[in-house]
Amino acid sequence: MRKLIQPARETWADLVKRPTKNLEDLEPGILETFKLVKEQGDAALLQLAEKYDGVKLESLLVTAQEIAEAESQVPQELKEAILQAYSNIQLFHTQQAEPVKQVETMFGVTCWRKSVPIDRVGLYIPGGTAPLFSTLLMLGVPARIAGCKELVLCTPPSRDGNIHPAILYTASLLGVTRIVKSGGAQAVAAMAFGTESVPAVYKIFGPGNQYVTVAKQLVSKAGVAIDLPAGPSEVLVMADESATPAFVAADLLSQAEHGADSQVVLLTTSEEVLQEVEQELQAQLEVLPRKEFAAKALDKSVGIVLASADEMLAFSNLYAPEHLILSVADFEELLDGITNAGSVFLGHFSPESAGDYASGTNHTLPTNGYARAYSGVSLDSFVKKITFQYITREGLQNIGKTIETMAEAEGLEAHKNAVSIRLKELNRV
Repeated sequence: MRKLIQPARETWADLVKRPTKNLEDLEPGILETFKLVKEQGDAALLQLAEKYDGVKLESLLVTAQEIAEAESQVPQELKEAILQAYSNIQLFHTQQAEPVKQVETMFGVTCWRKSVPIDRVGLYIPGGTAPLFSTLLMLGVPARIAGCKELVLCTPPSRDGNIHPAILYTASLLGVTRIVKSGGAQAVAAMAFGTESVPAVYKIFGPGNQYVTVAKQLVSKAGVAIDLPAGPSEVLVMADESATPAFVAADLLSQAEHGADSQVVLLTTSEEVLQEVEQELQAQLEVLPRKEFAAKALDKSVGIVLASADEMLAFSNLYAPEHLILSVADFEELLDGITNAGSVFLGHFSPESAGDYASGTNHTLPTNGYARAYSGVSLDSFVKKITFQYITREGLQNIGKTIETMAEAEGLEAHKNAVSIRLKELNRV
């Protein structure tokens, strides 16, 4: 981890840049994949599974028997953990539902807005170095609460042609039955454009590697909605003298182990804290199964000593982290100043891992600075907001002159006439 002591503010803009690759270089290859999937459908998916996943599949779709067998392969302790997480996520997201509120903006003019579920959504669940069944909960639970009629799940198979049993068990809890053994850009293409086995969806959700990220961005240009721009995982920890260095190091490593392109940032007001966290990082890193991934991520990460809590807050808002941890004594004093973050964890006993798995909040969050403008996935992500209005005879008489005046000023005579012709009819009565 690179160390910086009170860097000048004019350097901050460079410090908050992510160590991402030039993703545009991937576009030509991904567009070729899109073309293949459009032209050959299922055959392309089978061919690419053999090429990239090293498996020759007989069928793309997971069978009911495979789903049933998966339940017996998941340890009881893990089942109970998944069920507890399911319950918490469901409770938190259920509370996000908005009641329909009718508003009479003036006498005889009533307006309201209604949430309507997206009919068919696609869920992409990574299954490579880490089978993210937790992400299936994060996406499937709000989709079900929203009332989406059809959920299409794509996830890459292992070399033996199977899907991780925890993913299948979680899918069965959610009632997801169309599970496609496909990963990477080809899975995104299948959900966007459709194949014989994969119906085209209206919105695609889920994280993935750089190929999946670029593929989602490209299909969004083609008119298929995506959840949010997302890239490598990241965390920023603000720590003062009250922080426990071992806790802070564990939080940093929990994101670093996601992959070599992840980034972690430590902000502190104490050089001593920075030094102690560094020592803990090295000690904890040595025993991690994913040590190689985490070590590469730490090489691209930074620890910064700043002069005050206000400076830490200013830097954090500029960085706009996916995950923000306030490992400080008086975090309440900083809450109102947080403007850019995907999800925030408060105090010394709120590890980011809680949000990743089971506290109830969603872990599908904006990365790479997109938290400046984007929210994480929520119940709202799975619905459209449709507005309605009803205008009575009296209402049109009340609002008509306003509409006519504005339409005439814009030179849109037909707009004006749509009101005028009705008012004339009402005046005859």
